[in-house]
Amino acid sequence: MHIKFFNRDQDILVFQLDENNYIKFCPERGGIITDWVADGKEILYFDEKRFMDKTKSIRGGIPILFPICGNLENSSSVFGKDYLQLMQHGFARDLQWKYYFNENDKSLSLFLNESQITKKYYPFDFELRIEVFLMINFLEFKITIQNKTDIAMPINFGLHPYFNVSDFKNLDFIDYPVNCQNQKRNLLSNTLDELKNINLGVDLLMYSSGKSSFIDRVFKRQITLNHPFPFDLGVIWSEPNRKMICLEPWTSPRNSFVDGFRKIIIPPNDSHKFDASIKVKSLE
Repeated sequence: MHIKFFNRDQDILVFQLDENNYIKFCPERGGIITDWVADGKEILYFDEKRFMDKTKSIRGGIPILFPICGNLENSSSVFGKDYLQLMQHGFARDLQWKYYFNENDKSLSLFLNESQITKKYYPFDFELRIEVFLMINFLEFKITIQNKTDIAMPINFGLHPYFNVSDFKNLDFIDYPVNCQNQKRNLLSNTLDELKNINLGVDLLMYSSGKSSFIDRVFKRQITLNHPFPFDLGVIWSEPNRKMICLEPWTSPRNSFVDGFRKIIIPPNDSHKFDASIKVKSLE
């Protein structure tokens, strides 16, 4: 198990268990995991051409959402006139991260700290650390967010994994609540009815049991995302013409910093931890 450069031009590195099990990641572009190959199969969707155009947002991999999930509805900053309004999903996915490989537990650690850029939007000193454990058909995340200031710090946190699918018609969704929120129309709706339109593009928020799962009958695999409370909100998102779906674990819904609903507050000089994992099960 080791880390090496995969593409120096794009600053992409590979964290490898063996030749059939590895992830690629890019510290320069939000600490994003761009690819995950499990047992020789590409699990994640990744638009490499779009990634190379730095004027466009990334489509694919596992972007990191911090310090908010979604967007904020008010036009000015929640932190006052001296700060810029946070952009959708926050700033973490756009910044340069640090990383190191832990030889003892064979994990990759990704780090983001406050900077002159983050202080334009967010008046806190912090450290966001994500430990990534790579195993065969299994990817585990241990997230620690530390508040290094003397005042309480509000946060949301989310991951935005994009999964390869053979075709929308080949998917079965498992263990979802009866109802969900259609985030495009801000309406409560029946989950199964909404998922019938997944090929047209959906954006659904649901209060899950802490587990999200789907089966691809052609790829003959089941993807299961475990994300226990308080990381138990689940978003399903699709975009027409892309053979992918996103299963996203969030701590908090859109606009949480404004309305306060499920906003997490980290006390001064304290920290908060979250866990998530993705399991791939072959159905062959």
